[in-house]
Amino acid sequence: MTDSLKTLSEHRCFGGIQRFHEHASREIGLPMRFSVFLPPQAERGPVPALLYLAGLTCNEETFMIKAGAQRLAAELGLALITPDTSPRGAGPEGIEGATASWDFGIGAGFYLDATVEPWDQFWRMESWIVNELLPLVTHGMPIDARRIGIFGHSMGGHGALTLALRHPGRFRSLSALAPICAPTQCPWGQKAFRGYLGKDDETWLAHDACALMQSQTAPPYPAGILVDQGLADKFLAEQLHPHLFEAACRAAGQPLTLRRHEGYDHGYYFIQSFIGDHLAHHAKALKA
Repeated sequence: MTDSLKTLSEHRCFGGIQRFHEHASREIGLPMRFSVFLPPQAERGPVPALLYLAGLTCNEETFMIKAGAQRLAAELGLALITPDTSPRGAGPEGIEGATASWDFGIGAGFYLDATVEPWDQFWRMESWIVNELLPLVTHGMPIDARRIGIFGHSMGGHGALTLALRHPGRFRSLSALAPICAPTQCPWGQKAFRGYLGKDDETWLAHDACALMQSQTAPPYPAGILVDQGLADKFLAEQLHPHLFEAACRAAGQPLTLRRHEGYDHGYYFIQSFIGDHLAHHAKALKA
């Protein structure tokens, strides 16, 4: 591990270790936090890992505390990695508008690199995760850099889909829970993209999962993508649009399993209910 990496806390969990870390990020220029669960198998050598991207208002602790994923991850021999959802601290919180709403600014990084002032100073979530966080954990921990999957929820589902499609070959497997599938066509995405990327909506398409899938010349995940969506989700009709991603996958020849569940809402009870299927989906691909 590097000198900049601090372990904030460590907990024994299902025979493995749950850790919460902070490191001095070069990409963002601030301390950034993330969490890692290492299964018992990591004591014998590098293990495959899943990168989980959380949703609006969440942080690096939310998934590890609420999802109930560690028990099955320990059985399957999977590490879990969860980054914070935005820069935090005196610098970011001092930007006008950074704390004015729950769906933009602090806790709402949208897993992209901002290109307009003042957000471009700190909001470099894509570069931090892909270029800095993943090399940090794979070089300093018993995690196999060749076997990394990615998944996420809501805003994090958007992040998982877009990062996987923007960085071909970087992630071996992909899934999402109630993802924002077409951010250029929903209020959450439009607000974030206008603030972080500017008024030219053509530039937004580079961070829209539907547009990215439509641009594929071959199916990027021939073994399939898994998406789960609750039909009692209050955000489904206005914000999420899984049917548009379904259509984009169909047009690209990308195998997609989109499961719609009666009675399930947008929260972590929904995630707990289907987390096992997602871990099994990734384990099959990462251990192939």
